[in-house]
Amino acid sequence: MIHYSCCPVCQSNQIQPKLTSKDHTVSQQSFGIWYCSDCTLCFTQDIPGQDSIGVFYASSDYISHSDTKEGIINRLYHLVRKRTLASKKTLVVSVTGTNRGNVLDIGCGTGAFLHAMKAAGWTITGLEPDPSARAKAMELYAVNPQEPGRLFELPAASFAAITMWHVLEHVHELHAYLKRIGELLAPGGKLFIAVPNYTSADAKAYKEYWAAWDVPRHLYHFSPGSMERLLSLHGMKLESVRPMWFDSFYVSMLSEKYRGGNIIRAFFNGLLSNLNAIGNHRKCSSVIYIISKK
Repeated sequence: MIHYSCCPVCQSNQIQPKLTSKDHTVSQQSFGIWYCSDCTLCFTQDIPGQDSIGVFYASSDYISHSDTKEGIINRLYHLVRKRTLASKKTLVVSVTGTNRGNVLDIGCGTGAFLHAMKAAGWTITGLEPDPSARAKAMELYAVNPQEPGRLFELPAASFAAITMWHVLEHVHELHAYLKRIGELLAPGGKLFIAVPNYTSADAKAYKEYWAAWDVPRHLYHFSPGSMERLLSLHGMKLESVRPMWFDSFYVSMLSEKYRGGNIIRAFFNGLLSNLNAIGNHRKCSSVIYIISKK
């Protein structure tokens, strides 16, 4: 168990309990979420260590590892995934300014994004800690992800794009990863980090039932301000923020499930969250941070 006596991002001791949330996916255990008043990060307190957290991913409902289509929420997820994969590919091509290049996807899950990039002509490298997800990637897409330790063995300055789609919030070695990612980016290369945003309207509506807390798998809960603070510590700068409009509906549906609500209210809350973020994408339920080295 890891108990933080200071903020895991900025090392401030100005931390305090915020709320308690339940692991609805696997263990049914409750975990405290704390807040740093210095950098505005929230983080899960008393988390399992890197060697013991694996059991909290052992669920057929954990879609990024199992690719399951069981249940209405997961079926809807698959319906929109084709569109979101295409938008991610288009975003990477547009931001990097190249139609071909080396892309590293950290936490690639079952390999769907890498498959899309390979089909577009990119040279792909994927890292994934879960053996079953790696096997599924090979089975579904002939993508062969490597274990995460390979991150520290890859050649420096070799990737035009590095992506982390809902992954950074899971990484125990937060600072070591970002330091290494900075070394791996080629000159002019871009880093894409997608994470949930606890400052969104749907997070405020669902409070402790907000599905994107996803304790204890989500170790950190970022605000745009805390992400900028983290990046600055590693010589990186935030260039822009892009919205992930579908996430508010997906998260709201899961949150309603946990709260014992209904899908109509989930749609309403997801829509309200997106309307709240139209003029300011930093308020979206999930955001993509586009990052470069200073």
